[in-house]
Amino acid sequence: MMRWIVGLVSVFLVVLVGLVDVGPVMAQVPQSGYPNAQLEQGDVLSKEAFKATNVGDFASAEMSWTRLIELFPDNPAVWSNRGNSRVSQNKLEEALADYNKAIALAPNATDLYLNRGTALEGLGRWEEAIADYNHLLELDPNDAMAYNNRGNAEAGLGRWLDAMEDYRRAADLAPKLAFARANYALALYQVGETNEAIRTMRNLIRKYPQFPDMRAALTAALWVQGKEGEAESHWVAAVGLDSRYQDLDWVKTVRRWPPLMVAALDKFLNLR
Repeated sequence: MMRWIVGLVSVFLVVLVGLVDVGPVMAQVPQSGYPNAQLEQGDVLSKEAFKATNVGDFASAEMSWTRLIELFPDNPAVWSNRGNSRVSQNKLEEALADYNKAIALAPNATDLYLNRGTALEGLGRWEEAIADYNHLLELDPNDAMAYNNRGNAEAGLGRWLDAMEDYRRAADLAPKLAFARANYALALYQVGETNEAIRTMRNLIRKYPQFPDMRAALTAALWVQGKEGEAESHWVAAVGLDSRYQDLDWVKTVRRWPPLMVAALDKFLNLR
């Protein structure tokens, strides 16, 4: 199944175009094996669904996918795509039901396990999410996104050394998956590898100057080291790109930074 990155905002945030999404992935609806009239209606609906998704109207996208399911009930792609639209509305239990149906129809489609794992993470069902990513990696041992997302689930369990290794694997397999390298930097900081974490953050910012996640993280790390001037300069850039990093609860519960990184940002925000 082809992997279509559409920038869905879900459990894991994408904050820049070009930094590959690690949330749900869209599948294209196959266009063969059905009567022409049915295919034409399906083409119209799928275009409506993708258009609604691209502008963030996930409720309308869900309705279009529901109508497509009525037309193509045995097509796993439409079930999975409706699940994606539901994840983006935080309707996670309903999304799980869609992913379960899609997997029953196509048990060897790797994207389906990635999507279901993302929904399970949103529900805090870390071990089940890891099981999905493990199965995906049995099907495709070189799937970088599976390693990254398994790292996220391991982080949810506090298994930071395991998470760090999975983030490293993801970033090595897919150098353009910048968020995997960012997650690796955050995990390095959590396990006490502060200098390597800061070096990795600096490298990412050199490559992606408009990367607010790493700007904010470097701000916090430098502030703790007493490098106040440099920390402040990165902070100005970070909040100019994404003001949500001023909200410590968002950083902790939505972006899900590691505890030591959150504590460092807390010191910067409250002791400056």
